[in-house]
Amino acid sequence: MAALSAPARNASGIRREARAKINAFLRVHGEREDGYHEIESLVLPISLADRVTVRTSAKLRVAVKGEDSLSGDVPVGGLNLALVAALALADECPDAGGALIEIDKRIPVAAGLGGGSADAAATIDALNELWGCGADAATVDALCERLGSDVPAMRAGTPVLISGRGEKLEAAQVPPLHWILVRFGFGVRSPDAYRWWDEDGGGTGPDPGPLLSAAAAGDPEVLGPLLFNDLEASVVTRHPAVGRAKKRLLDLGAVGAVMSGSGASVVGLARDRGHAEEIAVGIDDAVAVAGPPPA
Repeated sequence: MAALSAPARNASGIRREARAKINAFLRVHGEREDGYHEIESLVLPISLADRVTVRTSAKLRVAVKGEDSLSGDVPVGGLNLALVAALALADECPDAGGALIEIDKRIPVAAGLGGGSADAAATIDALNELWGCGADAATVDALCERLGSDVPAMRAGTPVLISGRGEKLEAAQVPPLHWILVRFGFGVRSPDAYRWWDEDGGGTGPDPGPLLSAAAAGDPEVLGPLLFNDLEASVVTRHPAVGRAKKRLLDLGAVGAVMSGSGASVVGLARDRGHAEEIAVGIDDAVAVAGPPPA
């Protein structure tokens, strides 16, 4: 199902765009025996993206730069998911060597936008080519599933309906829509968001059938009121700014608004590009984005 854009190769190495995602809905069914939660979600890639570039180097290292993260090298053994992805691929690749993985970071960290997972997926695909591993789709898919619940969906690069803990993917047909993304100066860790849902006795949202039909039709007026996220109420209780941002989006005319993933980012749905840009101007730390991008 890999649908990431073809890598750009030049004197600077191989480059990939690692697109952020939003969750048009997130339905939580409860905790599983393995400690994860059973979920359903419609995952849509958006125009906001990190840029991952890999090139041959004497050793394996990651350098991150950008306004939402510290610049500099990440040492082997660090927690950067792109580095973990590189090490996982190296275990499967007889010809693996060193590599410099440079991440131009534009997706906020711990924001419910899948930035770390997107970087990991892009790193695997780019290094598979750089090192000449020849890892087939099944091998890469298995690596992605082991790396994290969001990584398979982020590697798909197209709209997908996910289930299980996030590893089960089903292609979804959704035309481009226009969104307003509100970012915060803080993040929410996924384990915390799910734990809060457990502690608060969180409920499971409605049948997503009508939402999926509206999304497939590309009708923002119908889709907007149907957006939902079962984790949202518990996050808002701990971070009221999330709720205030959602209200602000609706007050300014968004046809719907919802927290993305485990938060803290909030997205509003607009009627068209101009409408999205108009609303974004009225909110601090907001930007108009489109998604999913055309195939």
